[in-house]
Amino acid sequence: MNSHVFLGSFIAYVVAMIAFGWWVSRHSRSSGDDFLLGGRSIPIFLTIGTTVATMVGTGSSMGAVGFGYANGWAGALYGIGGSIGVLLLAAWFAPVRKLRFMTMSEELSYYVGASRLVRNIVAVLIYIACIGWLGAHILGGGLYLSWMADIDLTTARILVALGFGVYCVIGGYMAVVWIDTIQAVVLFVGFIVMAIIALFEVGGFSGLGANMDVATTSFLGIDKIGVVPALSLAAVIAVGVLATPSYRQRIYSGNSVHSVRRSFVITGILYLFFSIIPAIIGMATHALNPDLDNSNFAFPFLATEILPLWLGLLLLVAGLSATMSSASSDAIAGVSILLRDVYVLFTGHTPAGHKVVILSRLALVATIGLALLFALISDNVIDYITSMIATVMAGMFVCGLLGRFWPHYNWQGAVATLVSASATSLTVINVDSWSTFWGNPSIPAVLVALVVGVVVSLITPASKVSPEQALQRINEERQRMESDINPALTPQADSAT
Repeated sequence: MNSHVFLGSFIAYVVAMIAFGWWVSRHSRSSGDDFLLGGRSIPIFLTIGTTVATMVGTGSSMGAVGFGYANGWAGALYGIGGSIGVLLLAAWFAPVRKLRFMTMSEELSYYVGASRLVRNIVAVLIYIACIGWLGAHILGGGLYLSWMADIDLTTARILVALGFGVYCVIGGYMAVVWIDTIQAVVLFVGFIVMAIIALFEVGGFSGLGANMDVATTSFLGIDKIGVVPALSLAAVIAVGVLATPSYRQRIYSGNSVHSVRRSFVITGILYLFFSIIPAIIGMATHALNPDLDNSNFAFPFLATEILPLWLGLLLLVAGLSATMSSASSDAIAGVSILLRDVYVLFTGHTPAGHKVVILSRLALVATIGLALLFALISDNVIDYITSMIATVMAGMFVCGLLGRFWPHYNWQGAVATLVSASATSLTVINVDSWSTFWGNPSIPAVLVALVVGVVVSLITPASKVSPEQALQRINEERQRMESDINPALTPQADSAT
């Protein structure tokens, strides 16, 4: 495929998305709730679209296909883990939509008596993690664009950041979910067509194992990667879905509990059936070309080699833009945390309601700019931050799980959960034998955090704040942010509760 054709098509696509974001912004109310949460009225089909785009986009095109290229049927573990995560999200956390939270920090603090200490810790951790996510998206998208368009990596990263940054700043969350939905349809159909054509090219399922280690053709590639690492891979993907703020944003922005739950169930079932597709594409690419320097390029290689020019071009551009859509969802979630929680931490009050939209746009520019700076300075910075993300996610997942289902959970237990999960994860990462055995630290981090959170909650005083009182505190503070009336915080008995 001609690199100039691809670059021109990509730029034209981004311009069209920016124009669409501008059109959406003209038909949206100028309130912070609308800009950051789509007015809490996102219908089922848009929730399905934005969730599918995130899961099928970055994770499948750059992750699962590449993993399938190297490890055969193990590439399906991405989809299996993601599907489990979305279905559990529907079963366990969809009901929190009725509590009208704005951020995950609010939700986790609510579970432990509206503890401001917990909310502040979670807010800072999430915002740092969002910078890491955005940097990783910019880095991954930049590598993809640089390879396909034959341009230098720095220019590619800047183009990717501008691509999603401009329409995100202009149109807000509503623009993000509409663009995600359009891309989800293209990607979902395109991946299936690509898998069918790839099977024909290699002579059917029997040809997928050509040039591959026989262990990769075992059930889910378990003979190649091992049982425990396979479980860990599916678990870390599921935990990521259950603890990632951008997925919570889809709950908070949904039209109703029923709408959110139904959309997640449909998405989970679709993605479960879809999970085999990236593995097929990765294995077929290996059968056709076992000598790729980077397995992450298996997806674009197959698109350029076996698909008709127009279909390959459309799928490649949509795949790259889906990476940007994943980034824009994370950016919106990060800015919500920044304005709702981090802003309060440093100023002592919520931002005035009439300033939320303009502050959101400025915060988006600053957040995306900071992530781009990290991506431009050093690949190692991004590697460090993204490894820290896995460390943070396990603790937040356990906080949400215990808080949702165990009434005795308190702020001391929540802090202990976050600390123990991070400590366990970092220990596993830095002990080679443990890292090899587990594959990644998600399972031990979750198990240790569960035990420590329960024990610490049992040996420390129970919270004196009822769930009704906790929700009232959070709602009153948010209402001042929305109405412009007296933005100062309601005094609390102490910094923890």
